[in-house]
Amino acid sequence: MRFLGLLCVAPVLVACSSSSSPSPPNDGGTKTSDASVTTDAASDAPVVDEPDAGPQDTTCAGPCPTSAIKHIVIIVQENHSFDDHFGGYCTATPGSNPTCNVGPSCCEAMPAADPTGVKPTLLTDAEHAQFDPNHAKACELTEIDNGKMDGYAAASDAGCGYAGNVAIADPTIVQPYWDLAAQGALADRYFQPLVGESSANDMYLARAHWVFDDNDDAPQGAVGMTCDSESTPAQYAGQTIGDLLNTASVPWTWFSGGYGAMVDAGGACPAKPPACKFAFSFYPCAFDPSDVPFEYYASTVDNPATIKDLSALDDILAGTGDLPAVSFVKAIGYESEHPGLDTTLSAGVARATQIISAVETSRYYSDTLVILTYDESGGYFDHVAPPQESTVDNEPYGARIPFLALGPFARSNYISHVTMEHSSLVKFIEWNWLGGTTGQLGTRDAVVANIGSVLDPTRTGVAVPSN
Repeated sequence: MRFLGLLCVAPVLVACSSSSSPSPPNDGGTKTSDASVTTDAASDAPVVDEPDAGPQDTTCAGPCPTSAIKHIVIIVQENHSFDDHFGGYCTATPGSNPTCNVGPSCCEAMPAADPTGVKPTLLTDAEHAQFDPNHAKACELTEIDNGKMDGYAAASDAGCGYAGNVAIADPTIVQPYWDLAAQGALADRYFQPLVGESSANDMYLARAHWVFDDNDDAPQGAVGMTCDSESTPAQYAGQTIGDLLNTASVPWTWFSGGYGAMVDAGGACPAKPPACKFAFSFYPCAFDPSDVPFEYYASTVDNPATIKDLSALDDILAGTGDLPAVSFVKAIGYESEHPGLDTTLSAGVARATQIISAVETSRYYSDTLVILTYDESGGYFDHVAPPQESTVDNEPYGARIPFLALGPFARSNYISHVTMEHSSLVKFIEWNWLGGTTGQLGTRDAVVANIGSVLDPTRTGVAVPSN
């Protein structure tokens, strides 16, 4: 465990299925030890985007996508802020709030020092391997300090501040990401949806809503729980985006590094891979079920149709099997860029770029959108104040995190300034594969911006909304 209905709109279609839009759930995030829960779901009315007719398509399987995007691959790395990864790529003066959109001069560089005068530490592989910033909810609230962003290095009663929290990645390591940003679209206002640790933020990729804080809960009964001793087992009921896709017969999968080895271990902790430098056989050397939000739900926990080892994605991209319409990807811990525990930044960058390259050279490239983002900021400094708390679940946003849109549908060398978060990806999936109707979960997917600002409407065939 980490630190401590449906409307088919394409004019030429085959095998389009339909069903009524599901009702908003009557649960949100109350913990339970079984499938019966009492919940606190948002009451916002769903927002309906009525799409124009999409491009002609005679090969869609299941519901036809609204746009020309037939596949999305969402790569979720771990625990880095926008400033620490792209503060050296962007060149605009900090605080200048540029409104232009072309190239690194249209996003703000990391400041030369934080508000207290602390200069950034160079985040090398050695530094990355030995230090994991405190990124619990209480600490991040102290560090953000109501938008002043001045508590990352300053000492506090909670012991949160530390100079190493103000860090900037070694350019020689993250240069591949900068190269991808020049080819695709970079969002400089994409925030972690909730202050705090990874698992709580991952939940927004499934529910677009608060479920629990930090890494407090682990998925009850999921494969790998025997190797997790720090969190309380819990299971939740209610709809996720996975349930909506299943109802609509849209194929989707969460691909996780180390999952196959964990399954094969039959309840024990598998032997650690030789490439993992940490001394023990659990995280980051083994699959962590709390990294997979769908493992917390009885409808999708360890469903072989919707969770697979990351090697299965490698095989699909190499030519064996079919790529699902929606793919979530999370590398095993030592390849996820999660700091500390002897993990290196370069190993994570290498794994993420390998996956992106595999998509680019696959038969799916021409109709696939690739997203690279991070679960949360990991307690690293960022100079841009996050939005106020969500009006849906009344939870505070965390710091900015990197977000890249890549592939033939992404704008080129583009900087988006639209405020987005993980719920925006849920909203796009609804819009593109669930008949153009967003807000179907009745949670933040009803109010956040869609991801259209990073996409090229001349390639998508229909303009994807940016609101």
